Amino acid sequence: MRLKPLRYCILPISFANDILEHMKTSDFDYNLPSELIAQTPIEPRDASRLMVVDRTNRSIQHKTFRDITQFLRRGDVLVMNNSRVIPARLFGRKADTGAAVEILLLRRSAVNQAWEALVKPGKRLPVGTTVILGSAEDTPVTAEITAILDDGIREVAFSDESRLSALGKIPLPPYIHAPLSDSERYQTVYAHDSGSVAAPTAGLHFTTELLQGLRSMGVETLETTLHIGLDTFRPVAADDPTQHHIHQEYGIVSEHVAQRITHARLENRRIICVGTTSVRILEHAAGKSVNAPLDAFAGWVDLLILPGYKFRLTDVMQTNFHLPKSTLLMLVSAFAGADLIKRAYAEAVEQKYRFYSFGDTMLIL
Repeated sequence: MRLKPLRYCILPISFANDILEHMKTSDFDYNLPSELIAQTPIEPRDASRLMVVDRTNRSIQHKTFRDITQFLRRGDVLVMNNSRVIPARLFGRKADTGAAVEILLLRRSAVNQAWEALVKPGKRLPVGTTVILGSAEDTPVTAEITAILDDGIREVAFSDESRLSALGKIPLPPYIHAPLSDSERYQTVYAHDSGSVAAPTAGLHFTTELLQGLRSMGVETLETTLHIGLDTFRPVAADDPTQHHIHQEYGIVSEHVAQRITHARLENRRIICVGTTSVRILEHAAGKSVNAPLDAFAGWVDLLILPGYKFRLTDVMQTNFHLPKSTLLMLVSAFAGADLIKRAYAEAVEQKYRFYSFGDTMLIL
């Protein structure tokens, strides 16, 4: 089957046998009992459950996350996304009426000094609206709606960006209703490059001690950056997923990381990506590289990975359980095969795994 190549989707001419002949967004749907949506993180981090899915023999094992050491070996390269979640949720009031306003920052604008954001109530916030942030006792910070972009996104300019981190709150996904007592539990232990509006949640299972143990085994650890944006919050609306417009996210692969991965590939060592974000930044960078297999990269990432995609660098993936009809579920289906992922998810539901951001995880070999 041939598909017309799109800007946001890379598909090869030849499809694997398990690729759906007429791919639809509904093919990536599944039923999930609401009680399996994890509302709080498990303690300690590495006590979460780990489903191990083997693409070669199509087996499924049930482990604890700290057992990941059984499946990694000396020489493996573990690639993590070091992006840190910013206090992106802001609350204010309209300057003219005092009506409550909520602003969710998505990313810095690629063309000016404003921010792209989701706002509530959107219909009552036209261009030119001024929003006052902070309490009446403080010197106010103002936010002005300067443009309305596609998908209802607003462009917002702030009078003093340096105070946004103090005024904002860490945004939890809409399916988490329980309050989070420690905001650091929605950050990975290696997060330090601020810019995401949602955590790279596959990495939440690692502890400092577990990472040190892996390094002692001879596993090399590398950090990339991909600042997570809008697609984490929005499902695929198009019936045909190849028509989905994936929003750009800013990513970085340093010269050091590119050299280390190049060296590892020459020695036939495995590249193990922690989370779909690490997969996307590496695969995007590989596709942009002039040299094989990888050049340093810094820029906007707009790669949508669907079944049929030919992975360039990713040998093993560790990832959480994703929402139905999401680009993330499509990505893991591309990596492991749609049929195997459907079976794994059905078994996860049957075995009462915890799903989504604070839930359990899987290792796809």
